[in-house]
Amino acid sequence: MSRSRLPLVTVGTLVLALSACGGGSDPAAPAAETPTEATGGPTEEATGDATGEATGDATAEATGAAGAGIAGCEPASLETLSEGVLTFATSEPAFEPWVVDDDPTNEQGYESAVAYAVAERLGYDDGSVEWVRVPFDAAIAPGPKDFDVALNQFSITEERRQAVDFSSPYYDVRQAVVTVEGSLAADMTSLDQMGELLFGAQVGTTSLDAVVEAVGPTMQPQVFNSNEDAVNALASGQVDAIVLDLPSAFYATAAQLDAGVIVGQLPASGDAEQFGAVLDLDSPLTDCVSQAVDSLEADGTLDALQSEWLADAAGAPELG
Repeated sequence: MSRSRLPLVTVGTLVLALSACGGGSDPAAPAAETPTEATGGPTEEATGDATGEATGDATAEATGAAGAGIAGCEPASLETLSEGVLTFATSEPAFEPWVVDDDPTNEQGYESAVAYAVAERLGYDDGSVEWVRVPFDAAIAPGPKDFDVALNQFSITEERRQAVDFSSPYYDVRQAVVTVEGSLAADMTSLDQMGELLFGAQVGTTSLDAVVEAVGPTMQPQVFNSNEDAVNALASGQVDAIVLDLPSAFYATAAQLDAGVIVGQLPASGDAEQFGAVLDLDSPLTDCVSQAVDSLEADGTLDALQSEWLADAAGAPELG
């Protein structure tokens, strides 16, 4: 069965306090020698053979052959936008370690790999997967969607649940403070020292919430359309520090910033922050997508993909 394709809901123009390039959103043992090593992304030496042998084979074994599906969730019974096709969404552009080379179709990067694993678990082969680009805020805004499933580091919150459905979580995430060497924030070790800093974060994100709730700075944080805009503002000295999800923080310090520094992880409060796939509110697909994610969690596929694509959190100190 299929639903007719509906126009994408747009959101109002976001007001930027600073100018920078557009981009997408959301540790390691101490910084690796190259950006790809730091983020877990593929290099011929670091992951080429290992991907095929160590994690690639394990992932293929865990996910099983396309068409195996989940009982009651076969493509013929799923009400997708296009019959027999599962349409995923991500941002434009999409960044590592979530998507490699801004190409979600290459199955490289954690969220790209998770998307194809979910599709395979539901019985879709690679040729039956399509991708569209949707801005972060538009994907979680109320109204009909131009996709079946979106993966773009969407933290699951009760407020967002009023507008969209979430799948079961596919990643537990922490937020981190990022700066550059020589900045006011570079040598700070506690939240008490950070109250006078000027922070930046992407609009509408839990990173921005974390600045306010965990740090409580005296100056209102600068708000940006994307993580890339925030990174560029930090690089140009327009803010003292920014907050990103931890995998994105490792990528930013390894590949986007000269002399980037992860000051530390913000303390977790309450329930763990988790990323989930976004679907239309009351989507008929939500239960099946959640079952697929749950099965990938249960058989170790998500752990294997995290080991392949995401940096080890041990390299980022805890801030108290």
